[in-house]
Amino acid sequence: MKLAPHLHRLGNDLVASYLIDLPEGITLVDAGLPGHWNDLQRELEAIGRPVSDVRGLVLTHGDSDHIGFAERLRQETGVPVFIHSADAHRVRTGEKPKTPMGPARIGPVLSFFAYGLRKNAMRTRYVQDVVEVADGDVLELPGAPVVIGMPGHSPGSIAVHVPAVDAVFVGDALTTRHVLTGREGAQPAPFTDEPAEAIASLDRLAEVPASWVLPGHGAPWQGSPADIAAAVRAA
Repeated sequence: MKLAPHLHRLGNDLVASYLIDLPEGITLVDAGLPGHWNDLQRELEAIGRPVSDVRGLVLTHGDSDHIGFAERLRQETGVPVFIHSADAHRVRTGEKPKTPMGPARIGPVLSFFAYGLRKNAMRTRYVQDVVEVADGDVLELPGAPVVIGMPGHSPGSIAVHVPAVDAVFVGDALTTRHVLTGREGAQPAPFTDEPAEAIASLDRLAEVPASWVLPGHGAPWQGSPADIAAAVRAA
C-alpha cells in the first residue's frame, strides 16, 4: 500500500511493516509476520523492483510480530538485518520477560490471533545473524535511517527516522490501535516491558521533525511526532 511518494506499508492496521523505495535501493523497517513475505513480493512487483534492490532491514525491536520474514530474507538474499544491541538476544532467541496482558476484549483478541494464524505467526524463525546498532547511528542504507533509542517496550526498542520520506517509524513505542481492546487512537502499546520508561521515551520522539509517524500496529499518523507523543501521554 502506497502511503506517499517512496513510502509503502505492508500488512494492515493489525500488523504493519514498511518499505522505503528510493532510486539507490530499498530499505525495509520491520518484517511483520512470516506470511507478510507474500505481501513484500506483491509490493515489490507493484513498484517494479526486484528483491535484489533491498539493501537492508531495520527492526524496531525483537518481538516475534516484527521479525516475521527477517530470517528468510537474510538467508535467501543476504540482506543485513539491523537491531539495537539491547534487543539482539531477544531477536536471536525469542526470550523476553512476561508482561501483564492488561485490558482486553474477546473480539479484538480473537481477531488478532486469527490474523496471526493466517500469516503463519506460529512459524516465526528467529534471526541468527544481525548487525547491532546504537542510539544516534546513521545507517548506510537508502534514506540514511537515523536510530533513535526508545527503551521501554523492550530494552532495545528504537524509532527509525528517515528524513528522505519525512517519516519516523516507531514500532511498539506507541500504537494507534490496541490489538487487545480494539480501541483506536494514539495510546501506549500493550505487552510493554517497562511502561513508565516507554512514556519517558516519548520525549525523544517529540523532538523528531517528520510529517508521518508509523507504528507497528494501527493506522499511520499523519501529523507531528510532538502531537502524537502528547496524545499518548493524555491517553
